[in-house]
Amino acid sequence: QVQLVESGGGLVQAGGSLRLSCAANGRTFGYGMGWFRQAPGKEREFVAAINWSGSNTDYTDSVKGRFTISRDNAKDTVYLLMNSLKPEDTAVYYCARSTRGVTMNLDDYDYWGQGTQVTVSS
Repeated sequence: QVQLVESGGGLVQAGGSLRLSCAANGRTFGYGMGWFRQAPGKEREFVAAINWSGSNTDYTDSVKGRFTISRDNAKDTVYLLMNSLKPEDTAVYYCARSTRGVTMNLDDYDYWGQGTQVTVSS
């Protein structure tokens, strides 16, 4: 069993920054990790993913150049640094464990956190 707990969300003005954290309790050794988000009335969408070593990452086009995913395996924690935030980034952000390394496919993720709210005001 794996438990994932996100933190770091909040209210920020457009152009601001936030860093989300995802602390894992359980087996994440050797697994990729990802961040997804879901805005009200919309489907959950891929944001970023990272492989076990941190040597490979991927991002959805809308966040490239603004968001950075990273991980500290000694702390069993994955981060999402979000800069230049826009109102359209407003959503609940979820971290998840990937069974297939770096992947955008939601079905490739088997454990999910409860989510953390990010609200960007204009």
